[in-house]
Amino acid sequence: MKHIDCAPSTPGKFKIEKSPYNRLRLHSYLAKLTFWSLVFLGLIYLFFYRSPSSSPHTTSDPSRRSLRSSFYRDANFEKRVRASAKIRSRNGISVLVTGAAGFVGTHVSAALKRRGDGVVGLDNFNHYYDPSLKKARQALLERTGVYIVEGDINDASLLKKLFEIVPFTHVMHLAAQAGVRYAMENPSSYVHSNIAGLVSLLEVCKEANPQPSIVWASSSSVYGLNTKVPFSERDRTDQPASLYAATKKAGEEIAHTYNHIYGLSLTGLRFFTVYGPWGRPDMAYFFFTRDMLKGKSIPIFEGANHGTVARDFTYIDDIVKGCLAALDTAEKSTGSGGKKKGPAQLRVYNLGNTSPVPVSDLVSILERLLKVKAKRLVMKLPRNGDVQFTHANISLAQRELGYKPTTDLQTGLKKFARWYLSYYGSGKKSAQ
Repeated sequence: MKHIDCAPSTPGKFKIEKSPYNRLRLHSYLAKLTFWSLVFLGLIYLFFYRSPSSSPHTTSDPSRRSLRSSFYRDANFEKRVRASAKIRSRNGISVLVTGAAGFVGTHVSAALKRRGDGVVGLDNFNHYYDPSLKKARQALLERTGVYIVEGDINDASLLKKLFEIVPFTHVMHLAAQAGVRYAMENPSSYVHSNIAGLVSLLEVCKEANPQPSIVWASSSSVYGLNTKVPFSERDRTDQPASLYAATKKAGEEIAHTYNHIYGLSLTGLRFFTVYGPWGRPDMAYFFFTRDMLKGKSIPIFEGANHGTVARDFTYIDDIVKGCLAALDTAEKSTGSGGKKKGPAQLRVYNLGNTSPVPVSDLVSILERLLKVKAKRLVMKLPRNGDVQFTHANISLAQRELGYKPTTDLQTGLKKFARWYLSYYGSGKKSAQ
């Protein structure tokens, strides 16, 4: 996996005050210094402050942590984990899905279970958005036979216990602190989940015998301020526009490190604006629907000089197909007991729809589907980490994963609107 993080040198005399090369070198140096400082702070956070009390989303009550620890040692707990992990197809795999009560995690877990794979979920059910929606997803999965363990990916003892019970062949790591704007309110939660949490998981995976193959969620946000479109895996990713993006970029570098040192097979998936039923309430299509049904105004952002803001909206079913294809093509890790025995697979793919749609067009589609007129409040794109556009080049995923998105925005939003009205009603039940 290579990134074009530096501009090539140019011939000529070296003059500090005029040379564009030196400005590029300085820019590259500062970008890398910032990145590695973030990683360093994340590791400090992991090793010194990773107790549950350090996270605003987890309990700080020692008695409750003690009760949970005893629960994990309970025979019934082990029985439920083993039953959920049971493989029912001839060539099935056993998968630990982190963030299983999340949007993508729920859909991936259900798809794996449908085809006969063994699936065990892990989720901390934090309060970033309405936890009742996560509990509803959990209930949905339980009806299919998927057990979700309530716990944090920073809990190394819990992770080790799960690997003692089940020799997972694969890990689908989807647990993360999501959202671009929320990073300005609670930056530590991103370091806790996206950096420290990833390291915690990889530490346990490297010691497992056999080591699992790992597929994990990166993000299209890593492309940051890149202006070359469509975004390719070969493009530079050293200009993040948000802390969220920076933590996902850090995750890709951490993945490279654990692949290089310990032989872990790692595949990163850069998701592009995923939407659909059971989605996240903090996403625009979701809260647009909520506010339009309530008669509230909705913000429509525009770029500089009234530039269009557009997103490569990707329907959840297409994302799930990409996730399953990544799991199915993942090679085995080459380490054992924390020691590398040979080169291991390291991949990164874009999973998008390749058809960016202006946000204003998304609103027009919702107006037709919901039969309400949106109260549009046009405003400038704020400097809170959002970028003006995203556009995925998926040629690599097409070639190596057989990935082929098939759902256009009109079709996908129709399915979402049908689910939303069924779950929340026509505005009477509040979507928080």
